[in-house]
Amino acid sequence: MKKIVLILLLIISFSSCKSSKRLKERKASSTKIITKKNKRENNNTVSSETASNKSKAVYIINYAKQFKGTRYKWGGTSKSGMDCSGLVYESFKSSNISLPRISRDMAKKGNKIKLKEALKGDLLFFKTGNRRNSINHVGLIVDIRNNDIKFIHATTSNGVIISGLNETYWLKAFYEARRIL
Repeated sequence: MKKIVLILLLIISFSSCKSSKRLKERKASSTKIITKKNKRENNNTVSSETASNKSKAVYIINYAKQFKGTRYKWGGTSKSGMDCSGLVYESFKSSNISLPRISRDMAKKGNKIKLKEALKGDLLFFKTGNRRNSINHVGLIVDIRNNDIKFIHATTSNGVIISGLNETYWLKAFYEARRIL
């Protein structure tokens, strides 16, 4: 019995950043039609929606940063332990934005964007070479500087950290960027 428990614990600790089984009921992902900016927005007039999204992004990023240094815990959503999707889930929840709890399901929400269009508060999704070749990791963009996108996420080895997308491992594993806000 002890061997079985030990084996189960090892399997769970080496598994990827998935927090729970897929829900049977899938909600339809939101769609949004992207249109060209009008002349008024191009003349340095910021719409209230853009300003609101920018302030929400700052709030969500600051909320996520409070978990920096928190140890990794599969299925975790608190200071005592956090996984990647738990970090993003809780950060958006703090702004009353509901996301699925699993990274591959989060990747069905919002709008897919080109990496060069990414902004603070957008999400990065990764395929880290798991057996299913599916999205199994997510990070939240916290800064963009010197042609490098910095994102906060939870890793099994270092817990909640900020990494750069230009790091070889993350650049190779990168799959897509999505905008929720």
